[in-house]
Amino acid sequence: MTGLRCTLGLLALMVVFITAEEKRAKSASERIEEVNRNIVRAPDGLLIQDDMIYESESGRNADPCTSYNCKWDQASDGMVYVPFIIADHYTSRERAVIERGLQSFHSVSCIRFIPRTGESDFIHIQSLDGCYSYVGRRFNEQALSLKRQGCLYHDVVQHELLHALGFKHEQCRSDRDQHIRILWENVIPGWEYAFDKINTLNQGTAYDYNSVMQYSRYAFSKNNQPTMVPIPDPSVDFGMATEMSQTDLTRLNRLYNCR
Repeated sequence: MTGLRCTLGLLALMVVFITAEEKRAKSASERIEEVNRNIVRAPDGLLIQDDMIYESESGRNADPCTSYNCKWDQASDGMVYVPFIIADHYTSRERAVIERGLQSFHSVSCIRFIPRTGESDFIHIQSLDGCYSYVGRRFNEQALSLKRQGCLYHDVVQHELLHALGFKHEQCRSDRDQHIRILWENVIPGWEYAFDKINTLNQGTAYDYNSVMQYSRYAFSKNNQPTMVPIPDPSVDFGMATEMSQTDLTRLNRLYNCR
C-alpha cells in the first residue's frame, strides 16, 4: 500500500509538472490569441486588430506610423524616455511581472521606461478586456492593456511594449510572402486582417521566425489546421518565442538610433 501511495503521489506530481511545462511552453502570440479571440472593440469604442488598437477602420492598413513621426523622442543624452503609469488594480506580484518587462529593454537598448512625473504623453498600463496596444507613440495618454487573466507573462509584456514602440507583427512584414505562406482557407472568417501585409520598415533585418512578434503556425485557425507555413522549408519551427529575439533587439536599436 505504501508503494502504491508513493506511485500515485509521483504520478500526481508528474501531472502538475507537465501542466506547468505546457503553460510555460506557450508563446506570447498563443497567450494573446487565447485572451483576445472574442474581443472586437476596446472599452472606449476603438477598433482592435487582434492586439493593436486603431481609431478607425482606415488605420488598419496604414504604413508604420514610425515613418511619419510617431516614434518616441530621443533625448540629448541619446536615451529614449517613455513615461508610463501602472494601474493600481494589479497585485504586487502582477506589477513585478510588468516592471520586469519594462526593465528588460534597459540593458539591451537606449529605451528607458520611466514612471510618469507629469509628462503629457505616456503609456497607461492597465487591465482592460484583453492584451493590446497602440502602434507607436500617440499623443497624451495611451492605453496598453495587460488583462490580469491571461496577459501577465514576460513575453506578452515585451510584445505589447514593442507595439507601443512602433512595431507590427512579423507575419505582416512587407517581404513575408518570401518566407511565410498564408493558408487563407484555414483562417477564421473575419480574422483575415490579422494577416494583412503591411509596407513595413524592416530596418535592414532578415525575416525572423523567432521574433516575439511572430504568431504561431495555428494562429486564428478555424479548423485546427495551420494558417501559416514557412517557405521554402515547411518544417521550420516558428512563432514559439518566449522573449525578444536578437533580431527584435537589432531592429529596435536601429529604429531608435541607439548607440
